[in-house]
Amino acid sequence: MTPALEVAHLGKTFAARRGPFGLFGRRVVRAVEDVSFAVEASRTLALVGESGCGKTTIGRMVVRLTVPSAGSIAVEGEDFTRLSGEALRRKRQRVQMVFQDPFACLNARMTAEAIVAEPLVNFRLGDVAARRRRVRQLFDQVGLPQAFLDRLPHHMSGGQRQRLGIARALAAEPAVIVADEAVAALDVSIRSQILNLLKDLQRETGVAYLFISHDLSVVRYLADEIAVMYLGRIVETGPVRSVFAAPAHPYTQALIAAIPAPHPRDRRRRALLDGEVPSAAALPAGCPFRTRCPFATDICSREVPPMVTVRHGHAAACHHSKQLLHDMTTGGTTT
Repeated sequence: MTPALEVAHLGKTFAARRGPFGLFGRRVVRAVEDVSFAVEASRTLALVGESGCGKTTIGRMVVRLTVPSAGSIAVEGEDFTRLSGEALRRKRQRVQMVFQDPFACLNARMTAEAIVAEPLVNFRLGDVAARRRRVRQLFDQVGLPQAFLDRLPHHMSGGQRQRLGIARALAAEPAVIVADEAVAALDVSIRSQILNLLKDLQRETGVAYLFISHDLSVVRYLADEIAVMYLGRIVETGPVRSVFAAPAHPYTQALIAAIPAPHPRDRRRRALLDGEVPSAAALPAGCPFRTRCPFATDICSREVPPMVTVRHGHAAACHHSKQLLHDMTTGGTTT
């Protein structure tokens, strides 16, 4: 079965000026390097990691707001990166985005009805009457009252605006939705409602989600698969249950250990991260994580670790992943 979204060896570099006014020339910043993953229809892949790891850059490349420097992005089997002109415009219909800030991404001068209808107009889908019916159907799907059709965004709450953004993303019946921190700006109670809405809409429509987040509690609830990123690379990937139950990369172990525990008795031993994240313009030799890793050895400073399968569908890019996983599952001392 062809995945709804397939990314292969994706890379993105930026040229940044050095020093005041760029007096010391330019340097290359590797924001994303050799990233590959696939998302099936009706499934959710979560991209997680610290700020600056490259996950938002990947999301922007998937919807072609940013042009990749290397690699390919296939939507329903067609290479999205090779399209241009009318072919690109038609394919954009199949890839939509839900942004973090539900207010900044909406036109403050347009009514809610016009905002949701805008993709239908842009992609020339249906006549005026058909668009009106589609907008009303979408309002019902996302839980917005029909009385809100004539409202402006600033007359709506944050949760209502995010529902409006989701309705707009669904309007053209996409195969893939990129949700970039889609619930990060919402209150906890509203966040749970939006997460449940996203689940319900996925069951109804079969849309695939690329869900970008730093909140692992949200990811554990919503996602089917997870890809953990560090300095532009995926360091661990696999089914959510497998990765949370037995993380095989020290960075993933630290992220999971940092999830707040609901009760003091549930507090786990913390796998703390030492040091600062290295600059993407001056990556350390060998494993990018070795400068913060408590288990680093000589080989880590010489060789970039390959992605190695540690169990079915679960892989990690760490020279010591199998030993770490063994120690964790047998009660060893590495975690």
